[in-house]
Amino acid sequence: MLELKGVYTALVTPLANGKVDYAALKDLVEAQIAGKVAGLIPVGTTGESPTLDCDEHMKVIEKVIEFANKRCQVIAGTGANATDEAIKLTREAKALGADASLQVTPYYNKPTQEGLYRHFSTVADTIELPVVLYNVPGRAGVPIAVDTVARLASNPMIVAVKEAGGSVDRVSDILDRCDITVLSGDDSLTLPMMSVGAKGIISVASNIIPGELSGMVQLALDGDFVAARKIHAKYYRLFCDLFIESNPIPVKAAMEMLGMGKAEYRLPLCELSGKNAAVLKDTLKGCGLL
Repeated sequence: MLELKGVYTALVTPLANGKVDYAALKDLVEAQIAGKVAGLIPVGTTGESPTLDCDEHMKVIEKVIEFANKRCQVIAGTGANATDEAIKLTREAKALGADASLQVTPYYNKPTQEGLYRHFSTVADTIELPVVLYNVPGRAGVPIAVDTVARLASNPMIVAVKEAGGSVDRVSDILDRCDITVLSGDDSLTLPMMSVGAKGIISVASNIIPGELSGMVQLALDGDFVAARKIHAKYYRLFCDLFIESNPIPVKAAMEMLGMGKAEYRLPLCELSGKNAAVLKDTLKGCGLL
């Protein structure tokens, strides 16, 4: 079964003049691979999946798989709040060559825990592509309860969970109840979560510091938390300020400040406020990136 550990970058989707900028996407993929990330996640929340149409969604996945060319894993963001839609997207991603799929908690309709169990199980069983569960109650409205994660972990196609609920205690609880890989969903909690058994991070910050984060996570995997903490401390403020407004607004703004392309969004997302842009610029200077 697929082994997941290390840094997985939740890729931004570069836009130019209202369209996906595939040349910029290729450059981003190359920078990630040079930074020795374990994998790439196209069209998750950070990739602005809610504002890409279906054709764009699948083309971004296709191009990331093509650009990566088997040099790292690709976990396709193919979750949806309708099970049939998640199945359709995941089937297409499997045909394109994705190594796994990231399945977000169905949002807005607020299913019960039994509904969540049936949703994720149906996607996994129908497509037979490894599934990474994505627990993000702040966006989805409901959590995947630890009991539900434990039930789902018995499915051989459900291999990991991205924990973006802000709780290190949940990581311990999950690992106490079942055998599943846990990946942090918050850059600032990578080391705390790894200290109790998580195997890495699905990262926003690695869009701009892939090498640094790969180094930190490898140190933690090797058990050298003293050295890993030094990297964590250097970039901690950045980890926090990349969420000073809704993701991916700040990370795209930071990338523009660092000369990595223009920050362009689709409504309802819009540019970072002037006040927060000043804070983010100071943070980039403070950690030596600007």
